[in-house]
Amino acid sequence: MTDSVLDDYIARFSRWGKWGEHDQLGAMNLVGPDQVRAAAALIRDGQVISLTLPYDQAGPQPGGLRSNPQLVTTATGTDHLAGVQEKVLSTFGPTGEFGFSDDMIVMGTQCGTQWDALSHIFHKGKMWNGYSAAEHTSNGAFRNGIQHWSDRMVLRAVLVDLPARRQVASLDPGYAITVEDLEDALTAQGATVQPGDALIVRTGQLGARRGNWGDYAGGAAPGLSLHTVPWLYEREVAAVAADTWGVEVRPNEIETFQPWHQVALVHMGLAVGEMFDLDALSVACAADGRYEFMLAASPLPITGAVGSPVAAVAIR
Repeated sequence: MTDSVLDDYIARFSRWGKWGEHDQLGAMNLVGPDQVRAAAALIRDGQVISLTLPYDQAGPQPGGLRSNPQLVTTATGTDHLAGVQEKVLSTFGPTGEFGFSDDMIVMGTQCGTQWDALSHIFHKGKMWNGYSAAEHTSNGAFRNGIQHWSDRMVLRAVLVDLPARRQVASLDPGYAITVEDLEDALTAQGATVQPGDALIVRTGQLGARRGNWGDYAGGAAPGLSLHTVPWLYEREVAAVAADTWGVEVRPNEIETFQPWHQVALVHMGLAVGEMFDLDALSVACAADGRYEFMLAASPLPITGAVGSPVAAVAIR
């Protein structure tokens, strides 16, 4: 394939201007009250399954571009026992036996389970809806910041469990997931994709690398083929999340870095979720044959951020 494929897909599937010249929601415009009610209707047992990796030093980031989170304690239980908090607390009046602990976290907004904001990726100097890359500065994103989705990420979701379908632990690194793969798994699972859904794609790579990450962050990985773009567009999928570092197949299929992102995120406005932990969800879905569920995965409303950590849960 050549870059002409990328240009063709952008020309055919761009949604710039579809929801107005000032839009900053992208495909999340496809999710409204009807879609949220449809998601809630999928809850039968009240089962809640976390889809989020722990935010700690055992995460997948190797350092350099991104590092794993660092928890910094600023007040400790041992401080309290040593009596060193008395002076700090004295401005509030008598402290009695009161003691406290406090901490802070130092982390990149995209170092673990997270959503990419529509300001995260540029193509030819533009981000979603044609806004200039100049709209992102040292002060953050003036347009398309992650805060615009803070009340949007409650969706009807469908798990596509490809390793389970193939009876393998994980798809091979570099395997490009096709439309045929997606439709075969959906048919076998008895699941359907509806407009405004989140498509949750399990490759098995996160589980296979857990605790021994190697080149998980940025290396060869199974993922969506660039050729899934027309299918996602036609079915009006609002969000795609996967258990890999970058959702799309790596190495990339053309001589352009992350071409699926350039079409799906920049031009179609999809919400893209990365490093979702889907193994426990896979077990639950296989146990009762239900692969459709409510996804609650609101980003932190960090004004101007280009991504956000998320405490994502599947509710069934």
